[in-house]
Amino acid sequence: MNDSDGYLQGQLLIAMPSMGDQRFDRTVIYVVVHSAEGAMGLVLNRLVDHINFPDLLENLDIDLPIPAKQIRVHFGGPVESSRGFVLHSADYESETTMGVDGIIGLTASTDILRAIAQGTGPRHSLLALGYAGWAPGQLDDEIQANAWLHAVSNPDLVFGSDLDGKWTGAVAKLGIDVGLLSGEAGHA
Repeated sequence: MNDSDGYLQGQLLIAMPSMGDQRFDRTVIYVVVHSAEGAMGLVLNRLVDHINFPDLLENLDIDLPIPAKQIRVHFGGPVESSRGFVLHSADYESETTMGVDGIIGLTASTDILRAIAQGTGPRHSLLALGYAGWAPGQLDDEIQANAWLHAVSNPDLVFGSDLDGKWTGAVAKLGIDVGLLSGEAGHA
């Protein structure tokens, strides 16, 4: 699927200042699935504050040495907040991997956590707890109500470590001056 099909799978959602839900204020979401049945995505620029990667491994009874590289745990969204997802580069694939756009995949099994901890996982990854979900037509309605902009994604923005800069970077991809964004909806 792509934008020409009317769907946004593999693209970014950028929260507008008019976003009424504080959980999504200034967020950037990578859209994993968008179809007539609804949509699902992962927030790219928020961390959870109640668990870290070593604690997560311990909670899942995965007994491995702690990796030298710090792995952050992101707030993927408010739905199923105890369920884990790994958004990753396409160089990693397992039986449970869902390809999104040929560049990025999604895996929700503990095998990828083991691979990451052992240093054999994907080159780039983003670990998230929970997801953002929309019922059929809901995301389209929110876009029409001026809650979201959408933009083409790129791995640098998706996997980049500058969480604070992801929102402004995503807006800049559209060529929009952040200072000119308004919370007011309007339709010609």
